[in-house]
Amino acid sequence: MSGSPPVRRDPTTGFHLRNAGPSVVARLFAAADRVAASLCAMWLDLDRFRQVNDSFGYAEADAVIALIAGRIRSVAGERATFLRMGSDEFAILLPAVETPDGERIAGRLLATIDQPIPLAGILLRPSVSIGITWRLAADDPLSLLARADRAMGEAKRQGGDRFVVMAVEPPGVASAARSARQDLEIESVLHASLATGDLELHYQPIVRPDGSVEAVEALMRCAVGGRQVSPLQLVAVAEKTGLIVRIGEWILLQGARCAARLRAQGCPTKVAINISRLQLCSESFLSNLHAALICARLPADAIELELTESLFVDASPVVQANLRGAREAGVGLAIDDFGTGYSSLANLKDLPATKLKFDRAFINELPEDRRAFAILSAITRLAGELGMVVVAEGVETAAQLAACEAARVDATQGFLHAKPMSEDALSQWMETRKSR
Repeated sequence: MSGSPPVRRDPTTGFHLRNAGPSVVARLFAAADRVAASLCAMWLDLDRFRQVNDSFGYAEADAVIALIAGRIRSVAGERATFLRMGSDEFAILLPAVETPDGERIAGRLLATIDQPIPLAGILLRPSVSIGITWRLAADDPLSLLARADRAMGEAKRQGGDRFVVMAVEPPGVASAARSARQDLEIESVLHASLATGDLELHYQPIVRPDGSVEAVEALMRCAVGGRQVSPLQLVAVAEKTGLIVRIGEWILLQGARCAARLRAQGCPTKVAINISRLQLCSESFLSNLHAALICARLPADAIELELTESLFVDASPVVQANLRGAREAGVGLAIDDFGTGYSSLANLKDLPATKLKFDRAFINELPEDRRAFAILSAITRLAGELGMVVVAEGVETAAQLAACEAARVDATQGFLHAKPMSEDALSQWMETRKSR
């Protein structure tokens, strides 16, 4: 007799994985209905846990997570159901627990999690923000989890190391509820799309002043309910849930295959692929990169990786080894979004980058802002002496293009040349340019 497939567990904590949340909670709904019992949901988020990742690395952080998961399990008890909702976020489902008992359990969780943890010669003092809610008559699994998440967010806003009860939706949270639910829907679609191959890449050309194509940037696209989701929202959800690593592997392979098909078509050009911090922190990154090149039968210099400058200066040995390995293999490295955030001339001279991409926010000021033009011109000359190609992103008008060319940038990217397009449309676009 066939039954439901087993639910996979998080290897670090033994908790259910986040994507199992809706089905796990639906089963708890059914069990509660049979005995007319309540269902309490708690969402826990460790306070300032990123400092542990940044200071000690992911192996030590996982050890801390495993220990804290044990503390959570010991307080909540055997009747509870546990989910790992993010790297340092958890959900607990407690059947037949009413308000006083729920608050007592939350208080014990605060006290237990707060106990010091010895780590690399120091005593780490963790704390947690907890949101508590109870099932309402109109709830479905997603709305229950989303309300617990919002209650946790309120605990964070109040300073953390506390719990907040949200028994009903307060006025004015409809928009936040829609946003939280949409994130869960996007996550569900991303899981399904990875399984079915329904994710899609679009490509935006990067064009030199003579009209030739310097490269094309691969950009992920995904639809939820027939509506295209903002790439920024897609990436945010993928990074929060850890899906960005699997998605990144898929993009590497598909981008390499696209580059190979373009070469076979007589349009050899590099494909630029955005790389996330989580990908670059993985010890399997280089093997995945080489596997993509081998599967596509593609030379390494046909692929370019786009990273923020903060990744180039990341002190992690794994990150630095992955950067060195990619360059030694012949893969290009581009500094994305230059001109914002961590951008620094002191860093620029030491980075192993082959390309520098000026952020669109900087290009938006052209041609009116003469200081912006002066900076663009100066950095372009400097980057050229360092052996880097300079690209201006977000070029949307002829005046901006003229300013970029006057500053002698090597190539430009933006709607003025072409919007992101499917691979088939890109092939036609490239063929059209060949005939010029």
